[in-house]
Amino acid sequence: QVQLVESGGGSVQAGGSLRLSCVVSGVTSNKYWMGWFRQAPGREREGVAAIRIGANSIYYADSVKGRFTVSHDMAKNTVDLQMNSLRSEDTAMYYCAARIQFGGTWYWYRDSDYTHWGQGTQVTVSS
Repeated sequence: QVQLVESGGGSVQAGGSLRLSCVVSGVTSNKYWMGWFRQAPGREREGVAAIRIGANSIYYADSVKGRFTVSHDMAKNTVDLQMNSLRSEDTAMYYCAARIQFGGTWYWYRDSDYTHWGQGTQVTVSS
């Protein structure tokens, strides 16, 4: 079965960097979507970035463009999120998610369009 395990969260001061990693296992397709989402206390979960594994398609939320970079490490089969110039408003629980099946209308930033989720990793940015 598909399993996603995040790591790399922690506490950092504003302006600092963190790198999140999501180990992906159990996916038999070589083309699928991976997304990074975050949820701050009292707020809805929001899409941060998405990448299509096996193709050159990447999306970012406007709030993180130019600061965050999503990538796929084929050798390790991880999807990483490099976060630079972190701000206090980036504080949240971060989740990776997978969308395995294709077809139909979907949106990379909509969490209900993803079928598998990791357990999350906490990112805290202090100002």
